[in-house]
Amino acid sequence: MYPANFDYQKASSVDEAIQALAANPDLKIIAGGHSLLPAMKLRLAQPPALLDVWGISELRGIKEEGDWFVVGAMTTHFDVLQSKLPLFAEVAGWVGDPMVRHRGTIGGSLAHADPSADYPAAALATGAEFVIRGPSGERTVKADDMFKGMFESAVEQGELLTHIRIPKTISSFAYEKYRHPASHYAIVGLALAKHADGSIRAAYTGAGEKAERLPKLEEALGKGETSFSGLVDAGNLLGDRFASAEFRAHLVDVLAGRAAARLK
Repeated sequence: MYPANFDYQKASSVDEAIQALAANPDLKIIAGGHSLLPAMKLRLAQPPALLDVWGISELRGIKEEGDWFVVGAMTTHFDVLQSKLPLFAEVAGWVGDPMVRHRGTIGGSLAHADPSADYPAAALATGAEFVIRGPSGERTVKADDMFKGMFESAVEQGELLTHIRIPKTISSFAYEKYRHPASHYAIVGLALAKHADGSIRAAYTGAGEKAERLPKLEEALGKGETSFSGLVDAGNLLGDRFASAEFRAHLVDVLAGRAAARLK
């Protein structure tokens, strides 16, 4: 299928992008395009105008600042895969296929907040932070406050996600995924990260309307448990032709056991 007609413009800097968004509230940001364009082709999304931020060089690359890795939002999945980023580098290898990984961006995926995307679980498990800039300036949002609902993140109208901050103080991590065989999206994905203070954060994606923390699993891991049952209530999960809510709940338990076995 073909997308509905839309207007198109490009931004060459963050300031230019913010100004364009302020001037035209109808603009929808497009980065690598591998999240938004498929929805547009199916006409699940019909934005009247697109703002292309792919060419903003200041939003690319990975650097270290104190106890944080700072990742530009336009950094591609492939660059994340080749990096030393805790958990995220592993998760990037599960994203799509080589074409998607060379074009799609970490920031585009996280801001898009697809309920079946991989990175949101990694963000929650690592305790990542998100730097968001808008007409009123810059603000930082913690991972626990980033994902609001299905395709809904804390990035508001007129704002742009510029960087992701990932703690360097993670000693061990694991990501396990049961994926759709064609799209490679997560039917269920489960992420664990052990932090320097010994605490473990856990999160899942693909099973509900948004990625969520798993407090029952975090508590069980803190007690040294290695097998898990009933970590999530199937009544709160999605069911479709690919997997019922009950099967997704079962997958959360199974993947939790696999991921926990890999933690050091």
